[in-house]
Amino acid sequence: MIAGGFGTGKTTMVRSVSDIKPLTTEETLTQASAGVDHLIGVTDKTETTVSLDFGKIGINDELVLYLFGTPGQERFWFLWNGLFKGALGAVVLVDTRRLASSFRAIEEMERQDVPFVIALNVFPDSPEHPVDEIRDALDISPDIPVVACDARDRHSSRDVLVALIRHLKDRSAVVALEPR
Repeated sequence: MIAGGFGTGKTTMVRSVSDIKPLTTEETLTQASAGVDHLIGVTDKTETTVSLDFGKIGINDELVLYLFGTPGQERFWFLWNGLFKGALGAVVLVDTRRLASSFRAIEEMERQDVPFVIALNVFPDSPEHPVDEIRDALDISPDIPVVACDARDRHSSRDVLVALIRHLKDRSAVVALEPR
């Protein structure tokens, strides 16, 4: 799963890293969404995901990751209840210019106990912050990886997925060692 707030780069990440032409559900923002979708910090945005994005990437000959990008607008959050069933893990994309837009995604990962990594999508005008400050501002556990990325770049997006896979592997090793 690739989750995050409105305009954080979820569709862009699915497009950049997918081995197939991704299925996207982008639609033009219209006047009808005025007052419904909050464009604070993304006033140049002209399209929005109205359902989900889908792509896939082959890790090797036997392992394929299916990618699902979530809608970011608050009015579609009800879809998230079903989207995360069976998910191995998630990437929460964060725009450091608008940290609050990612709070809901983080809360949802924690509520549904979905392992996740934080990917700081670096926009050209993003301010730089030390990772510890970001971690504190997002109020996340020290064991949750935080990585910087450029969602437009295939290699950078792939590296985020590798970080997620490593996190899942580390987490499963810890769970296997815990007494039952």
